[in-house]
Amino acid sequence: MKKRISILTATRAEYGLLKPIIAKLKMIEEFDVRIVATGAHLSPEFGLTYKEVERDGFLIDEKIEILLSADTPSSISKSMGLAMIGFADYFEKLNPDLLIVLGDRYETLAVAMAGMNKKVPIAHLYGGETTEGAIDESIRHAITKLSYLHFTSTENYRRRVIQLGEHPDRVFNVGAIGIENILNENLIPKEKLGNELKINLTKRYAVVTFHPVTLENESPKTQIESLLDVCKIYKDINFIFTKANADSKGRVINQLIDEYTKVNDNIIAFTSLGMIKYLSALKYCSMVIGNSSSGLLEAPSFGVPTINIGNRQKGRLQASSVINCSPAQEEIKQAIDLALSDSFIKQAKMTVNPYGNGDTSRKVVETVKEYLLNRKIDLKKKFYDCEV
Repeated sequence: MKKRISILTATRAEYGLLKPIIAKLKMIEEFDVRIVATGAHLSPEFGLTYKEVERDGFLIDEKIEILLSADTPSSISKSMGLAMIGFADYFEKLNPDLLIVLGDRYETLAVAMAGMNKKVPIAHLYGGETTEGAIDESIRHAITKLSYLHFTSTENYRRRVIQLGEHPDRVFNVGAIGIENILNENLIPKEKLGNELKINLTKRYAVVTFHPVTLENESPKTQIESLLDVCKIYKDINFIFTKANADSKGRVINQLIDEYTKVNDNIIAFTSLGMIKYLSALKYCSMVIGNSSSGLLEAPSFGVPTINIGNRQKGRLQASSVINCSPAQEEIKQAIDLALSDSFIKQAKMTVNPYGNGDTSRKVVETVKEYLLNRKIDLKKKFYDCEV
């Protein structure tokens, strides 16, 4: 029998990273690859982004609804409960030989827990990283302990996963898959991109993504207002916002973005650009602004400055093209002025991305193939003690 591999996707960004892995796994005759979509993918509010999966020619095996129309901590806990119920039934029916998950979102943790209870081996991409300002920090480490195979984006992060007690033989540094997409995808030419987005891209523009900082008491409303108030000052620059994910208090951010776009001609917003349009927008922009991981992982490969606001990404490895600032208006403005300076533009163009060379999906697939086809998985893990 073919080995059944279930691949979880819940958001636009996560799918874009999984896409090359899915494509390569589907080429292996011994594998039966099943994509299961959930979370924001299935929500009209967040753009029904599961359609991007289907447009790429992939069949979705099942769509499992879990998202409530609220983003309070209570509703997120309830969504996690729905995820455990829905995926318990799914795993009982499919009985996969491997579950592949990426990232550190709450629904991913719930699905991993359901997989663990069914004794499904889990392969996790991107453990060992730190995001001190977000609850994702705890979620990521919890998923690490539920998982059997680990794929990290740097050697430092590989060592951290081992420090969590995972055996070195099961922890692999494969680099960041976003770099692979940059090198291998056919990105859209600037003029065509402008036509598709209905924006004049001959004018300087910034790509902006701002998510709630879930471990801080400061209001996300105050933080996003500070950012938007700065953006409206720079009339000679367009600010292209991609909206926040379905995180706690993310809807507050999206509502304010919509309000500002109505009264400021230089602020433009999209629920989702999709991977190709998003990476194409990064390629031609003057800077990336916000607190998304893409500003640290993907943007340096384009040689453009990143303004990293606040503590959401605190602790992540950074390239020399990243400017850190607080979510205060004056600091954001100073960071934008620095990013526009000739000296920093030159520095960004010369930066070296610390997240690998773009050969990630091959490494992941070869490892999965080795473990599944050679029956190397033994779920009775021993805690690996690092030498003191």
